[in-house]
Amino acid sequence: MLHALVLDLALRIQSTPASPPRDPSLPPSAEQARAALEVSPRHGEYVDVPMAGGPALKAWISYPERKDKAGVVVVIQEVFGLTDWLRGVADQLAKEGFIAVAPDMVTGFGPNGGGTDSVASRDDVVALVRKITPEEAARRLNAVRDWALKIPAGNGRVGTVGFCWGGGQSFAFAGAQPALAAAVVFYGPSPDSAVIDAIRAPVLGHYGGDDARVDETIPPAEAQMKKLGRSFEVHVYDGAGHGFLRDQSGRDGANMKATRQAWPRTVTFLKEKLGS
Repeated sequence: MLHALVLDLALRIQSTPASPPRDPSLPPSAEQARAALEVSPRHGEYVDVPMAGGPALKAWISYPERKDKAGVVVVIQEVFGLTDWLRGVADQLAKEGFIAVAPDMVTGFGPNGGGTDSVASRDDVVALVRKITPEEAARRLNAVRDWALKIPAGNGRVGTVGFCWGGGQSFAFAGAQPALAAAVVFYGPSPDSAVIDAIRAPVLGHYGGDDARVDETIPPAEAQMKKLGRSFEVHVYDGAGHGFLRDQSGRDGANMKATRQAWPRTVTFLKEKLGS
């Protein structure tokens, strides 16, 4: 009986596909994030970002290793909150020379005024995110931007990059904050026309080809941005699904292919717009 159980376990292990080795030029996948953070040579820490009329926002900041001042990227979370994966993305941006600040956007909404780490499950975090109105999101992101502008090692230019829910917030914040230097959208829905009318920052959008819910919002935004003479660079990756940067091993290789194309484009775009 014991021999049969051992044999069954061995067969299960052999049949489980191994995760591909991490490409150090890309952000980690969700499975790789914690290990990547543990071996990173860059300095990262939790900080409190003051916000008028509300609690200080908990945030993670990653610093690059460089002598001169750097552009700052505000990294906006998925609906899953301030996770190891989001911190891993921030660390990768720091590797590329940026100061990366990832706020916990649900700070104060959890039990006893807590944030992501105050609740027990992913579903609980999603429920907290649903409480954030567009106005509150903009208020929180403005507080982070104001704080980031004063970072001594920063060069005074601030952009955003967001994922899923945060991708939509990155796009919308470009309308709420006309002084934003750049916005990157990863598979987030486009804002409505009133928000787009106020956008001044250049926007870069990355979308999975198999993500109709989000992709149907692209053409109207693209047409309006073009009409207004604003910059909106769109890339749709065939076969990739929603959340491809997190789930790099998914979709029979399409998510990794999308990641390998989207990330270098993101780095180049941010370096051009933030002067890094």
